[in-house]
Amino acid sequence: MEVSSTFHKSLQGIQDDVLIMGSMVTKAIDRATGALKKRDLTLAHKIIADDAKINRQRFAIEDRCIQLMVTQQPVASDLRIIVAVLNMITELERMGDYAVGIAKVVIMIGDEPPLKPLIDIPRMAELTIEMIDKSLQSFITRDLELAKQVVSMDSVVDSLYDQVFRELLTFMMVDPKTINRATRLIWVAHNLERSADRATNICERVAFTITGKMEELDVSKY
Repeated sequence: MEVSSTFHKSLQGIQDDVLIMGSMVTKAIDRATGALKKRDLTLAHKIIADDAKINRQRFAIEDRCIQLMVTQQPVASDLRIIVAVLNMITELERMGDYAVGIAKVVIMIGDEPPLKPLIDIPRMAELTIEMIDKSLQSFITRDLELAKQVVSMDSVVDSLYDQVFRELLTFMMVDPKTINRATRLIWVAHNLERSADRATNICERVAFTITGKMEELDVSKY
């Protein structure tokens, strides 16, 4: 009983650390988008430097998961949680890289005049952050319906990305001098769209922990 209690305390600690990592990632995405709006190069450099903290968090969680599997030989339901965590932290770490990518775009843009007011890209960031938060909440609470809700939100982010892409493509066609500035904003939108996709991947792992089935969640059903 004591071993079981220790194991579940360790497993709970790992899940808490996943939430901390998720918070680090959403903060990075929010700050990167803010740096883009304000042309804050100092903040952009800080986001890039702070990515090392996200990476360290990922490796620390990974190490704890491996140690738990090796020393405790968890039962199937607990093993599913650990396997899900190992996948989730990979997704979160990649989202952190996307935030770094946005920060690098901010540095590339520098003090160039803005091509257009930023409306859809900040909205993409807000939705992506909400998706990440809810995906992790669904994991902690084992809420499959919430996970499905997150999956349904991905189509909204995709639509915003398509809208941004078409608008920026029009800028490039009308005035080739805008190609560099427009392309950089497309990179930003792409990074946000990919981050939202990875939030849906987390939701698929949530479903796995609940149902034991490894399958893609079909967004058309929700």
